[in-house]
Amino acid sequence: MTRLINKSAHEFFSTFTRICNMLSSRFVNQVDYPCLDLHLPKKSSWNVLVSLMSPHLFFSHFLAFVFSTFFLIAERPNIVFILADDCSYLDMELYGGPAKTPHINKLAKTGMTFSRCYQSSPMCSPTRHALYTGIHPVKNGAYPNHGRAYENIKSVPHYLSKANYQVILAGKRHIEPVSVFPFQYLDEFAEPSKEEVLRVDGWRYPRIFEVMKDSKTGKKSFCLFLCSNEPHGPYTKGDPRPYQTVKLSPQQLEFHRQSYANYLAEITYFDGQVGEILQMMDELDLRKKTLVLVASEQGSSYPFGKWTCYEMGVASGLVASWPGIIKNDTKSDAIIEYVDVLPTLLEAIGLNKPCLLDGDSFLSILRGIKKTHKKYAYSIQTTLGVNGAEQAYGIRSVVDERFRYVLNLFPENEFDIPSSRKLLEETKDLGGQEIRFAQRYVRRPREELFDVLSDPYCLNNLVEKPQYHERKKLLSKVLEKWMVKQNDQGQLTEWEAESRQSAWRQRQRTKTKIDQDEPYFFGER
Repeated sequence: MTRLINKSAHEFFSTFTRICNMLSSRFVNQVDYPCLDLHLPKKSSWNVLVSLMSPHLFFSHFLAFVFSTFFLIAERPNIVFILADDCSYLDMELYGGPAKTPHINKLAKTGMTFSRCYQSSPMCSPTRHALYTGIHPVKNGAYPNHGRAYENIKSVPHYLSKANYQVILAGKRHIEPVSVFPFQYLDEFAEPSKEEVLRVDGWRYPRIFEVMKDSKTGKKSFCLFLCSNEPHGPYTKGDPRPYQTVKLSPQQLEFHRQSYANYLAEITYFDGQVGEILQMMDELDLRKKTLVLVASEQGSSYPFGKWTCYEMGVASGLVASWPGIIKNDTKSDAIIEYVDVLPTLLEAIGLNKPCLLDGDSFLSILRGIKKTHKKYAYSIQTTLGVNGAEQAYGIRSVVDERFRYVLNLFPENEFDIPSSRKLLEETKDLGGQEIRFAQRYVRRPREELFDVLSDPYCLNNLVEKPQYHERKKLLSKVLEKWMVKQNDQGQLTEWEAESRQSAWRQRQRTKTKIDQDEPYFFGER
């Protein structure tokens, strides 16, 4: 009997060693297994390790590994990703801003708050295409606003549905074509701007609740992307009264005060949406089985936010909670990008990352194994395609642990969209400070450099200061190298932007020129 056990152990030992050698030759350094403090070392180290272990000892470790892996697969998490719309993250209470966010604050106490999360573009459509595909905008094809991805691109539903997940997008879409984004779509969570949502059985979003409820009986995990319209303008949701006298941020002038109060009220309204989703999970006892992420998207449409590659344009708030996996009330200053979300979800459910993706999993950050993730984050802005844009104003940017470098591809042009024209009109008869504010928004030098740690609103351009020339030179080369990898040809790519817009947008353009006298509000699409 002992001989038989020894033989079996040796057979398992031999087989498992061959498997591990295959794995270690496939992965250059090491593989972090989700939810396990287990790493496969490099091949040479692994061979030394297994050679020192007895068959009996190795057999016991092997069985522990098999059963642990089986348990993890059986307990794969549900996923809920909640996305705001045009929200400067520093306006949120969680990040020191005036907009009250009690539900998001409470969620952060059960998870991790990121302070250096970035997106590929400061506009809705390119941001969402990159988020769902894990690929930056030029490479995935959807780099102008109202864009469309290349037909051969895959996204979240392609990958997770193969793992038996129900993959649903509720709310704002702003993505094309459907073949690239085969979500199950629900018309909930993105609320009409001037209508109240009636509750059904106590919920504003009853279909989302039913999806969660059905998962418990159907034994099929869900991945929900819940995409709000808030605080995208027009600012009609929530109660602005508590915000009438708050201090303005560097993005506003005094005449923005009422609009700013309305916008802050919508952030609090969005927080209420988050609260309702968390309440659903609590009622169904799903919190411990669910990875929840809440993100603020690009900055608000006030000057120097949305449509720019300054920090308030492309930096995003992000909170992640996964009880038992992510430690409570932790904070991370690791540089991560929206393109990293898909690889993270794949690793969290035990799937490999396709080599085409630009993003990298930050699951090891969530688990507290690592403190750093990336050296750089990249962003682009393509103005052609924005409603009412009259001339090209492409922007490229890279940020490291301290500095943001901005390259304006058309410095000879004005940044000319309805909001910039409106700002010039509103400030022309005001004082010099307001006029300079507007001129700085529409006229920019070719290169800009900012210390984002001390200057998060990017007010002080350091590019001409001699002590920063080496850093500017380095970041310029880093950005150029990234553009080459993305097949981003700068000005030529910008001129071709409208050819990458969605089908409905191109039909609209062939019928009539966009009416530039349409009613304007901060928050226009």
